Amino acid sequence: QVQLVESGGGSVQSGGSLRLSCAGSGFTLAHFAIGWFRQAPGKDREGVACIDSSSEGSIYYTDSVKTRFTISRDDAKNTVSLQMNSLETEDTGLYYCGPIRTRDMGSCGRTWVENGLEVQGQGTRVTVSS
Repeated sequence: QVQLVESGGGSVQSGGSLRLSCAGSGFTLAHFAIGWFRQAPGKDREGVACIDSSSEGSIYYTDSVKTRFTISRDDAKNTVSLQMNSLETEDTGLYYCGPIRTRDMGSCGRTWVENGLEVQGQGTRVTVSS
């Protein structure tokens, strides 16, 4: 059974850091392009970061986070992490991870944001206060 569990969220002050983790079971994350998305209250879901499969290796970020967030893999643990530094109140939201919905399963591609997630977990909540 394919399952994803997001963890690591919490409440921090502006300027703080959090590290989110995406743990997979029932499938090997290394074979897939994995994305992190977030949804703030009253707003549409937003693509945050995407990492190609381990054999391809490209990484993508939305402009608002590219100097502050880092997405990475730990294939031995079957996880994908999102290190978030210099957090801003605008980063508040429910964060989801999962494989990108795409025919080329290993590649984020140019339309990873529009394609969205094929499967996701329950999400982990991030709250940044000023």
